[in-house]
Amino acid sequence: MTAYEVAVRAEATLGEGPTWDADAGRLIWIDILGARVYTYDPVTGRRTVRVTDQHVGAAKPRAGGGLVLNLRDGVGLVDPDGTFRWLHHEPVPGRRANDAAVAPDGALWAGTMRYDEAPGGGTLSRITGEGDVETVLDDVAVSNGTGWSPDGRLMYYVDSPTRQVDVFHHEDGRVAERRRFAEIEEGAGFPDGLTVDADGCVWVALWDGGAVRRYTPDGELDRVIELPTPRVTACAFGGADLTDLYITTARVGLEAPHPTAGSLLVVPGAGKGLAPRPFAG
Repeated sequence: MTAYEVAVRAEATLGEGPTWDADAGRLIWIDILGARVYTYDPVTGRRTVRVTDQHVGAAKPRAGGGLVLNLRDGVGLVDPDGTFRWLHHEPVPGRRANDAAVAPDGALWAGTMRYDEAPGGGTLSRITGEGDVETVLDDVAVSNGTGWSPDGRLMYYVDSPTRQVDVFHHEDGRVAERRRFAEIEEGAGFPDGLTVDADGCVWVALWDGGAVRRYTPDGELDRVIELPTPRVTACAFGGADLTDLYITTARVGLEAPHPTAGSLLVVPGAGKGLAPRPFAG
């Protein structure tokens, strides 16, 4: 039986993007469709919430404090005093932000998707702290999990409807040699958010699969954490020693949601995560 716990009992419509903020000793997570950014301190139990003006796909800590937000109409910055400003503003009708991740060099790799999930309607872009933007992939349906190997030479990526986790060669902020890393079989759900641990294993949340899977660096499935609610969205290691696996979930589209749907879950001592990098901007 999976030894998961409920870290924060909530009813997030589309909980997503758990991210450990090492400097603040807290877990950041979001409700995309609820337009909310949450924080949770596992030591004190303290929680905060920030309501955003539009749907928010990701929230990551910045070097020096504050947050970078992947929003419906672009990428914005929240300063330590709470002031908001746009870093890159590019509204596209019918499109919103989705998952994002900070690369080893401190750049943000931000995904988008159409609300109707139309194939080719989404993108994956690299944004620097200076606001320079490069579209890396421009033919995506639902841009999701992105992460890097411990040495930074591989980048893992999910376009959910493909049922695949892909891997690229990564160097100096550029990717090449895309290939399939792992495939989620029919009936097991769709790959969503992911994280890479200190051993180079890739942990993948399964939307409509009610589980998180761990794959070895060779792409072999070696562990499954089964969860009671089907819409598991993302995972990340947190806690002072980065051994606790935090897992976000969603309630959207469920006729009879399990009591844990929309909550932030945690599996203590699940493994060992990589030290998270803040956005260099």
